[in-house]
Amino acid sequence: MTPAQQSSVERIGAALTQAGLARLPSRLFAALLVDDDGRMTSAELASTLGVSPAGISGAVGYLEQLGMLRRERERGSRRDVYVVDDDAWHGAMMSHDQIYGPIKASLDHSLTALGPDAPAHRRVALSLDFLRFVEAELDEIAGRWEQRKTELGY
Repeated sequence: MTPAQQSSVERIGAALTQAGLARLPSRLFAALLVDDDGRMTSAELASTLGVSPAGISGAVGYLEQLGMLRRERERGSRRDVYVVDDDAWHGAMMSHDQIYGPIKASLDHSLTALGPDAPAHRRVALSLDFLRFVEAELDEIAGRWEQRKTELGY
């Protein structure tokens, strides 16, 4: 990586960490984001970030779960390559079913289990309605983003 790329990894990684993402996944995502082709092996990531391959594995699993990167098999090899899409943020934001689905299901179950007379029923119902609202808004944002990307020439 160039010095500018390395500086960007640290700056973006620090911003993501400050926003609440764990430090290594933040730096790993940043490394892929600023890499020339957005594709790196575990060994390349470990070398770039100065961490162990085991650390890379855990961070990759976490980021895959969030929809921020994907794993591909290197052609003609048994090695995995980790890839960040050009529109990675969009992909991560639109994987809300994976993120909010289990939370909504647990809230819905809790509403039934608590019953309508429970003191916490209103709070749990409000939480569930908020997540449903956020998902609907995200779907509308996705449509507007596709239009905006076209306007920007992407």
